[in-house]
Amino acid sequence: MPRRKRNAAGSSSDGTEDSDFSADLEHTDSSESDANTRRNTRLTRASVRLSQSSQGLKQGVDQDETPPRTPTGNAPSSESDIDISSPNVSHDESLAKQLSLKDSGSDLSHRPKRRRFHESYNFNMKCPTPGCNSLGHLTGKHERHFSISGCPLYHNLSADECKVRASSRDKQVEERTLSHRQDENRHSTRHQTPTERQMQYKEKVTEMRKKRNSVLLKEQKEKHMDHRQSHGASREPILENITSDYDLELFRKAQARASDDLEKLRLQGQVTEGSNMIKTIVFGRYELDTWYHSPYPEEYARLGRLYMCEFCLKYMKSQTILRRHMAKCVWKHPPGDEIYRKGTISVFEVDGKKNKIYCQNLCLLAKLFLDHKTLYYDVEPFLFYVMTEADNTGCHLVGYFSKEKNSFLNYNVSCILTMPQYMRQGFGKMLIDFSYLLSKVEEKVGSPERPLSDLGLISYRSYWKEVLLRYLNMFQGKEVSIKEISQETAVNPVDIVSTLQSLQMLKYWKGKHLVLKRQDLIDDWKAKESKRGNSKTIDPAALKWTPPKGT
Repeated sequence: MPRRKRNAAGSSSDGTEDSDFSADLEHTDSSESDANTRRNTRLTRASVRLSQSSQGLKQGVDQDETPPRTPTGNAPSSESDIDISSPNVSHDESLAKQLSLKDSGSDLSHRPKRRRFHESYNFNMKCPTPGCNSLGHLTGKHERHFSISGCPLYHNLSADECKVRASSRDKQVEERTLSHRQDENRHSTRHQTPTERQMQYKEKVTEMRKKRNSVLLKEQKEKHMDHRQSHGASREPILENITSDYDLELFRKAQARASDDLEKLRLQGQVTEGSNMIKTIVFGRYELDTWYHSPYPEEYARLGRLYMCEFCLKYMKSQTILRRHMAKCVWKHPPGDEIYRKGTISVFEVDGKKNKIYCQNLCLLAKLFLDHKTLYYDVEPFLFYVMTEADNTGCHLVGYFSKEKNSFLNYNVSCILTMPQYMRQGFGKMLIDFSYLLSKVEEKVGSPERPLSDLGLISYRSYWKEVLLRYLNMFQGKEVSIKEISQETAVNPVDIVSTLQSLQMLKYWKGKHLVLKRQDLIDDWKAKESKRGNSKTIDPAALKWTPPKGT
């Protein structure tokens, strides 16, 4: 028996069996001994492989013998994964196991890491559109999306269609870049007339817009109504046949560009996946969808919806807090001096130094609808001119523009905004006209601060065009100069020249620049003016204001 114990516990280092086994053992003992021997042989071979792998790691040889990691991070079980405290393991094998683990490192850093997805993809986030799997992107350049702006399903498209549209847009950009390179020498004033290619493109666009069928067929109306009833606000309405194909394609490009800009902001960390962006605000009797991110305090921004007092602009977290506030709020109009009133329209001059909290809240509110605005808290060097519309409940905010108290470049507007519920009603032009009226009283020439937002640029171009056509309609002389127009309208000469060029009313002939009086444009303006009426105009006689002295 002692001899059998010794043989059972010992084994050779090269994996061979001992030659001291007795041939006269009983059959049961010999079978049990054979089983133990085979098990010990396997353990010994495993220990040899472990010691060899540890030596290979010491020598710096990159061995790829380690089994791949499972999704849980653990390697599959093998012959080497045996507890060294097992009673069936010999002392030599235990020592080899310990040495191999010590040499290979306990952190298992030599094992290959699991595959990682893109750092920006947060798979806990999902697209809020019902039935969407968050795959694809409206721009056709990203694999996933997490917001409605980038959702192909919301825009009634598929991921493949978005990729096809992206490739066609890239091709158009290349063609446009090539045409610009061919015209890059046309920057002097005498070569401002459109090229033949530009005129052909303009005629092509005009023909495409004329082809639109302005009346929807009965089947098309039913299709639109069925889509609206089936999906409601969770999908974009069907836009086909609403406008011309050319204008619809422009709108699609603008959507893709805005979605791409938002995706870049998200990747830069400036906007998280919808968690820190206010989606809607309750403002008076309106509920407004926001357009951009505004730096409200985090405890308010993460709510997704803010409730605001439309008179003092204080922001709150819930409808209950707003109701209690409105019961105690004594404000019915903006702070400051009322410098203009005609009918229900009033304008208040608010000093950023005297009413700092109100002006800061106004800037935060404006940032929800302006992309280029950067002023939030440093409001003391500015004056704010707030336009309101009065009824029996108070003076409701229509829009505003801010102005530097001391502008070295004679900017008469730093930031301008019309509230979304008052857009496309003529209030934007009223604000612009009021800013130039103040410049006339100051006997200065004014211009808006650059860069202008997209909507601001459209509004200013339309206003400059209207001012020039009105001036030329009233002008009875034979010769007119840019300087005279600027002095009478308070519009900067640079803005006048750019507007005349866009209207093709500035020509270069015999070494001089001539202003052409195009009667066709003036007649079109007079027809539109007669239809529009004079309800949304600024009356200079209603202004009661003197320029402020100092700061």
